[in-house]
Amino acid sequence: MKICRFNEHRIGIVAGSHVHDVTGQVARILADSPPVDGDPLIANLERILACLPVGIGALPAIPLSEVLLLSPVASPGKIVAAPVNYHAHIAEMLASNISPGHNLADIEKAGLFMKATSSLVGPSAGIAQRFLDRRTDFEVELVAVIGKQASEVTVETALDYVAGYAVGLDITVRGTEDRSFRKSLDTYTVLGPWLTTRDEIDNPNALQLSLTQNGIVRQSTSTADMVLGVARLIAFASSFYTLKPGDILFTGTPQGVGPIRPGDRLHAACDKLGAMDVDVRAHRPAR
Repeated sequence: MKICRFNEHRIGIVAGSHVHDVTGQVARILADSPPVDGDPLIANLERILACLPVGIGALPAIPLSEVLLLSPVASPGKIVAAPVNYHAHIAEMLASNISPGHNLADIEKAGLFMKATSSLVGPSAGIAQRFLDRRTDFEVELVAVIGKQASEVTVETALDYVAGYAVGLDITVRGTEDRSFRKSLDTYTVLGPWLTTRDEIDNPNALQLSLTQNGIVRQSTSTADMVLGVARLIAFASSFYTLKPGDILFTGTPQGVGPIRPGDRLHAACDKLGAMDVDVRAHRPAR
């Protein structure tokens, strides 16, 4: 199933080109649920899906083209991200040296990094680019959303802790500063277009991932090129800290990263997960 958040924090089921609004039903289920340590919607997702009426198609439908898509996760405790996790991207970064001092080629030596939760937006919010005098790159990624608490899990069981998958954009200011600092600006973590539940994805390491910029293909590869697959990444992350429901794991970007500018339109897509259009604009300081 495909779960989205839209407009004024409505919750919907995506079917074809329409959204069926299930906000009321979900609110009633959550009202009867105990407090959770994590995102309430994600922590209760299995119960919600079991309780929703079978005849979703009978509910009022809104065309996707008429809604504003928010991040499918409202309140993640952590956004964890993997650097240098595609073989071809490692070679690309070493050759270009666009992030001096951060060109480690071994993810298990580089480790993972965090992005500020305040940087998270949905595709309709777009990207408000700051520091226009500095190179800022797009990076399309497969994203796993954690569904239940995971600590020191094994590779063999790691995918059992996934609620679902989505498409992500990890926007990056290039420079010598720490990764988390350069990647945590407001709107620099885009998640969408919705959450596709785990049962719809047989193998997250065999998906086609792509990004076009103003209609030109910039990134296109299979997630099979990952150095550490999704299960190994979850096990790796959970060996350092406890993952909670709603925590978001960006799994790394393939080769082809490049700079963005205000006025660009990015089209990020992944097999079985859908696609999202994200517009880039110049940041306007608050008055």
